[in-house]
Parts: sequence; C-alpha cells; structure tokens
Amino acid sequence: MCHVIVTCRSMLWTLLSIVVAFAELIAFMSPDWLLGFPRSDSSTSGAGVDSGEYRPSLGLYSRCLRIGERGVGVSCGPYAGTFGEVASGFWQAAILFLAAGTLVLGGVACISVFSLCFQSIMKKSLFNICGLLQAIGGLLLMVGLMLYPAGWGSEKVISYCGAEALPFRPAQCSLGWAFYAAIGGTLASFLCAVLSAQAEIATSSDKVQEEIEEGKSLICLL
Repeated sequence: MCHVIVTCRSMLWTLLSIVVAFAELIAFMSPDWLLGFPRSDSSTSGAGVDSGEYRPSLGLYSRCLRIGERGVGVSCGPYAGTFGEVASGFWQAAILFLAAGTLVLGGVACISVFSLCFQSIMKKSLFNICGLLQAIGGLLLMVGLMLYPAGWGSEKVISYCGAEALPFRPAQCSLGWAFYAAIGGTLASFLCAVLSAQAEIATSSDKVQEEIEEGKSLICLL
C-alpha cells in the first residue's frame, strides 16, 4: 500500500532538489557566463542610441551580440555548430562534466517527487540513494567549474576579453550571473545531500509509524 508521507524536512529536500536542478539547467544553457569588454557600435553614433556601447556575452557554447542598423537588437544563439567547435578543450571537458552533473541532479529531482509516496527501493532508502547521487552530481559540477576558467586563454575568449586574457585570468571580461548560479547550484547540491539524511529520519520516525499502524494513507507531520 502506498503511504503518502509529507514532513517539513522531506518537503524542503524535495523542493530544494527541484530548484537546484532547474538552476543548473538554466545556467548551463545561458550565454551569460562571461561579459565581454565594453565596445562601441559605430552605426549607433549620432543616432540617439545610448552612447552605442554594449557588452557582448559568451557562454559555454552560445553567445549574445548586438545586431541591427542601430545596434538595438540582440542576437543570441550557439557559436559552435559542433562539439568540436567549442572554444577550447577545457570548455569541452567542462561541458561534459556540467552536463553529467545536471543530468544526475535532474534525475534526482524527478525521483524526489515520487519519494512522497515511495520511501524505499529494493529495501534501500530512496532518500539515501538520492543523497548519494546528489553528492556525486555536485562533484561532477565542481570539476566542470574548475575546468571552465582554464579555457579563458582560447582565441574565442580573447576576442571577447582582450589580448591579455589567460587561463584563470579573464582580463577585461567580468563573470556573468550564470557562472554564479552554477556555483550556487553546486553548493546547494551538497546541502541537498545532507538534507536527504534528515528527510530519511523524518519519514521513518516513530510518529510516522504510528500513523501507518492506524491505517492512514496520507500522513502530514511538522
């Protein structure tokens, strides 16, 4: 019989797991990892457009540039047609690790929803399994984030950040929100791994067992 068990700690773990997965997915797809040095668009001079300066952005495999006669439009899309055209080998490796970590966290987020009804698989705690997977996902993301700045010396980055750009030195570029979101999601994935243990304790407490013995199928506890 399926018992729907909802506790504060298990619900917090479920919600945070979903938020972390979405945060990593959005950050991975965003072009706002690096913001290039301010540049002027000669076509905007004297046209009444705000000084004609803008900062292009560069992501792992995509970029955003200003286009149009007056430079008021923004075109965002992939700069790499194939995986081999990604800016550097370090970024290719970073993409693989970040994609793997995001995939793991996404799978755990889906499983976490079902944990409200199923708390074990083959006599193994679902929370403990998911917590272990979240820790593994966090480690994959951490490796990807450490590889990412090693690729700042590539020709693509130099065209956005200036000739002084070197590995781990973005020169005239600044880090965009996507990079910080990826870091925050990575740290939160380890927090989820810790909370999964608390969710296991909360859903297997004596109060929950008493509710089950009374024949209740929906159990809500603070």
